[in-house]
Order: sequence, then structure tokens, then C-alpha cells
Amino acid sequence: MVELFHSVLMTIAGTEWIIIVLLAVVLLFGTKKLPQVSRSIGKAVGEFEKAREMFKKEMEEATQEAKGLTKMPKISGPVSTEREKLETLADSLGIDDHAGLSDEELRALISKRLAS
Repeated sequence: MVELFHSVLMTIAGTEWIIIVLLAVVLLFGTKKLPQVSRSIGKAVGEFEKAREMFKKEMEEATQEAKGLTKMPKISGPVSTEREKLETLADSLGIDDHAGLSDEELRALISKRLAS
């Protein structure tokens, strides 16, 4: 008997399962409740899609923010003077012509580069 039941289950194809499930839904909820159940399922799927899109958008924003943070200056080691620190920062930010600038001018240039 169990073998017969197993063989019957194995011979049922995908479209036949859909028909069986639809018949079970009609029997469980009746024809009057079926539109309400369909609307509820549709709303649930819509809410799921909205939440998925919101999550995707938040992940993209976080990725963009993380990419922006990688533009921060990279300092490889300790420095002994304030001027050396400013020059190291300027080099890491790609500011090449800082030799003739005063410390204040160099700080302003570094601040401007970090802000952009």
C-alpha cells in the first residue's frame, strides 16, 4: 500500500500539483473568501517587494558611503613635526605642489580636498 502511494506521488507532475493546490485552497476557503485571500496574498507580496527594494537601496547607499570613506588620507607611520604631518597628508591626498606653501595655506588646501 505504501509503495502504491509512493508511486502515485512520483507520477504527479508540476502542473498537476498546481491544480491540486488550487482545489485545496477552494475547498478550504470557499469561493466567497477566495478573492479576499488573493488580495491578502497580493498585499503581502507587495509589502515584501517594497521591503526588498528599500533594503537594496539602503545597501547601495551604504556602499556609496563606504567608497567615499576610502578617499580618506592614508598615513603610513609616525611623524616628528607638524609640517611633516601636513606634507604627508597633502601627499596622500594628491596635493603635489605644497613646497612653497605656509602651514596655514597647506591646512586650508587639505581641508578643502577633504571636504570635496
